[in-house]
Amino acid sequence: MEVNGDKEKLLRDTIEDIKKTIALKEDQLSTINSTLVLKDAQIKTLEDSLKVKEEKISALEKTVNLKEEELKSTPVSTVDEAVLIEKDKKIEELQKEIEILNDELNKSDEVIEQLEVEKEKLEEKEKNSKSSESKIIDYTNISISVSDIIEKMREILQNAMHNVTIVVPNITDLQELYLYEVRSSVNMKISCEINPGIEENADLLDEYESLDNISLRNFEGSDRYIIIRDGEELLIGVIGKNDNNHLVFHTRDPGHIKLFNSLVMEGWLRSRKI
Repeated sequence: MEVNGDKEKLLRDTIEDIKKTIALKEDQLSTINSTLVLKDAQIKTLEDSLKVKEEKISALEKTVNLKEEELKSTPVSTVDEAVLIEKDKKIEELQKEIEILNDELNKSDEVIEQLEVEKEKLEEKEKNSKSSESKIIDYTNISISVSDIIEKMREILQNAMHNVTIVVPNITDLQELYLYEVRSSVNMKISCEINPGIEENADLLDEYESLDNISLRNFEGSDRYIIIRDGEELLIGVIGKNDNNHLVFHTRDPGHIKLFNSLVMEGWLRSRKI
């Protein structure tokens, strides 16, 4: 019993570590996505700023050209020297402003190029992160209902040849497994919660105990669905927080079955005879 308890603890610790790793990866992806959104916003802001500055430069250049044309078209005799000086000064100021804006445009171009490079790196990082997780199923929000689990258990049960171990939350769940259709040569050990004080439970208990190939025990661990067929095929379903969100895996790999066999047997060993 102590060995089985150690195996179960190791299994639970392993599952908990996997959950933590998945949560960390999700946080990393969320951070990358947030950063990408921010980079896109920065690039958009800079591009809009560039457009405004380009329009301003164009307008200033037109103003300078107009001022120069105005000076050329004005007879020198009619031009007051002070006015000429003032216009020359204005043109110089406009040209300096154009130079400043051109410098800002060049710097903005460099910033945009840098942001684009950073964005490409982030996108590549996101792509690699998703690729590395593509084979690992995240069951946090996946939709698997009890009816899906029962249907698969029923399918496995119909292929049984020698022995089957079953764990379900309540004896009423057994009705959906069609136990009467299973070969009479198949020995079935079943653990589930049974309350003889409830009429429906009591009636079902009488029915199943009338079958020579079924052994029933009372098990109050109503957090799982398990079936192992002939030691060759295993399904484990762990009830999730939401009604249609359960962690389920199905395997025929002997290594997998060997590791989880202690969890399978726990339901039978911890259950009580009725």
